[in-house]
Order: sequence, then C-alpha cells, then structure tokens
Amino acid sequence: MTSAGRRGGGAGGRAALAAWSAVVLAVLFCAFAGWSYGQARGGDSLTYATNRDEALEDGREHIARLTSFDAKDPDAGRRQWLDASTGPLRDELKRSRATTDTTARATVTDAALTALDTRAGTAELIATVRVEISPGSGAAGTDRKRLEATLARTADGWKVTALSAIPVGGA
Repeated sequence: MTSAGRRGGGAGGRAALAAWSAVVLAVLFCAFAGWSYGQARGGDSLTYATNRDEALEDGREHIARLTSFDAKDPDAGRRQWLDASTGPLRDELKRSRATTDTTARATVTDAALTALDTRAGTAELIATVRVEISPGSGAAGTDRKRLEATLARTADGWKVTALSAIPVGGA
C-alpha cells in the first residue's frame, strides 16, 4: 500500500472532506435561518410594524377625506368627515355646518408617522397635501398644505382626533 492510500486518499479524500464541510455549513445556515424566521414571525417587531403600516395608511386616507369637500353634495362630504374622525375632532365636526360653493379635492402627497404608541393606541402623523380648489365662481387653483394629525385606534381602525396646519418655517 502506498503512503497516500494509508493517509486516507489524496484527491478523493479531500473531495469527501469538502463535501461534508459543505453539508455541515448548509445545515448550520438552515438552522440559523429557521431560528431567525421564528423570532421575526412571533416577535413584537412584526406586530409593531403591522400597527405602524395600518396607522400610516388609515391616516393618509382620512387626512385626504378631511381636507376634501364636494360643494354639490355637502351632506356626503360631512359624512366622510365624521367617518374619518373620532374624539374631540368628530365632536367639533358634528356641530359645524359647511356652507360653501367651493369644491376641494385633496391628495396626500407624502406622510410619515412621527410617533406610535401601540399600547395606548395613539399615533402622530405629518403629511403634505395638494388640494385642487374649484370655486363656484372664479378661477380654479391648487393649494399645498402641511398638516399634523393625532390618530387614535378604534374598532374601525385608526381615526383622526386632531388635525392642524403646520406653518411654513415652523415645526
């Protein structure tokens, strides 16, 4: 027997060692990936991310509703405002009566949550809004607004409890 045969095989032994090393590394990688997936799927971070996404989506939708108004159907516009709001803002909107011949169609161009407290069910959101204004008489125009909203989680999703304009140059 040659000395290479006694040591376990030359090129064939190295190939077998490389194959076993690859199998061990693959098993370790799969084990780590499974553990990591389990941590992410069952962890609080997934719940937090889901709440964040829902609050942001609902907030964007409701701000667009609250800054839009159809002068041809003011009752429908008022219902949209009430559906998008809760708490003090909703109470204030219930008492108000819109009397205008101007139609405003708002689009939220950008929005971000600045705070989210999932335990309390509250969030803060800032948004930029483009409002296309069509007065009953006169020239149509476009207005841009920066708004800050406070949201509260309700049984129907996130609703706006406060809405205010952010002045240019202010925070």
